[in-house]
Amino acid sequence: MNRRKFCRTAVAASVAAAIPVLPGCERKAPVATEADASLAAISLDGTEIELEKAAIKELGESMTGPVLLSGHADYDGARTIWNGMHDKRPALIARCMSSEDVSNAVTFARERNLLTAVRGGGHSWPGKSVCDDGLMIDLSQMNSVTADAETQRATAQGGALLSGLDAAALAKGMVTTAGVVSHTGVGGYTLGGGFGRLSRKYGLTIDNVTGAELVTADGKIRRISADEDADLFWAIRGGGGNFGVATAFEYQLHPFERNIFSGSLVWPLEQARDVLEFYAEWAPGLSDEMYAGPGMATLPDVGSIIAVDIVYNGDPAAGEKELAPLRKIGTPVLDAVTMQDYSVMQTNNDIAFGHGIRSYAKSGMVKEFTQGLVDAMIEAYDPRVFVGNHVAGGAVKRVGELDTAFPHRNAEIMIVMATGSHDPATDDELIAAARAYYKALEPFMGGYYDNIDFDGDEAPGNYGPAYERLRKIKGEYDPGNLFRLNSNIEPG
Repeated sequence: MNRRKFCRTAVAASVAAAIPVLPGCERKAPVATEADASLAAISLDGTEIELEKAAIKELGESMTGPVLLSGHADYDGARTIWNGMHDKRPALIARCMSSEDVSNAVTFARERNLLTAVRGGGHSWPGKSVCDDGLMIDLSQMNSVTADAETQRATAQGGALLSGLDAAALAKGMVTTAGVVSHTGVGGYTLGGGFGRLSRKYGLTIDNVTGAELVTADGKIRRISADEDADLFWAIRGGGGNFGVATAFEYQLHPFERNIFSGSLVWPLEQARDVLEFYAEWAPGLSDEMYAGPGMATLPDVGSIIAVDIVYNGDPAAGEKELAPLRKIGTPVLDAVTMQDYSVMQTNNDIAFGHGIRSYAKSGMVKEFTQGLVDAMIEAYDPRVFVGNHVAGGAVKRVGELDTAFPHRNAEIMIVMATGSHDPATDDELIAAARAYYKALEPFMGGYYDNIDFDGDEAPGNYGPAYERLRKIKGEYDPGNLFRLNSNIEPG
């Protein structure tokens, strides 16, 4: 029987007058161990299924962390992710405290063919870390990070944030590549590749992963590296969340002086052509130490601007010399490039990309910054769209195309087009604006970054020559495609 239909019928027939609380209708148990009724849920193929009360209670009893049901005081907080555009209600939220908890939750989902989402740090621009009427595996409580200067390694649990990774490493006088918004989760960020302000010197984040702990669809807790489950280790470095739940990562660290030559140069948008045309000629010759990322935005009380973020990972005097030609372009309204703590740049986007914003994004990989691209960026610019970047090249480009699963080693830069608002009424308008800008730039880009792109669902083309190997590994470790809420790779 359809439980939802039965509930409506029961109320309509005034059965509730004789039975004050009908189990499964008005009354909801706050945690799985107190479940007093079965739950309606959604299977992997979208059909409605029923989760039996006994099974729900058994899952709750197997966990050290709580399994939350709708009505629990923590339920709404647990299901809420960074991007306010996604408002979904899982049937169950397994708030995991250990890898064993994750294994129990994965086994429960696999045995019932239950739609499953995995929440790490909860950023999830495309919203795939939460689902309606399925199971959310929540790693947010598994967030510890440790760093060891002697071994030059850091270990981060799957629910940790990049701020934690940076802080633990910097406290030891070391660093690894991390992203550009500090409240991003390490899990999804790392599995997708991991661009950062140090990528040109140290490579992508996946190039610094030396090992990981992964719970695969069979519920097995696997510790993987180049020497153990090598195919799986290859696949998770760029293949996204297709292969299991990453409960921990080990990263290579690098000695680092945290007081670094960095900051932003800002010009009025009217000077964008001068800046971008110079950038197109200047950037290919930059050293690995120099990160220079251009972006365009329209700011309250400021207007439309073009900015170039700078981080120089080396001798400040050499950085000053390398930056000098850019400083001569046009008339900057702000030159904030100076010696400052690395954490200043690592957190300077945190407010602009704050929690709760309703944001839509698209991305594209750029192999060469051509005059045509410059023209399109300027002529199609829409003040409702933020135009950002992730700089590549350098060490990123020197890793072999198939050494990891990451498919875009030949890109010099990735362009990100994003919109944001707190008003749901503007969603359609802003999404259309971002798509229109993307369409104008599309002829100059190839492939997308699945950590960011809302519409990235063309995995075969995006992964290129790596796709068939990824399909084979997916078929071995997740033949039922339990982990499908991602840029999905179909099992081979």
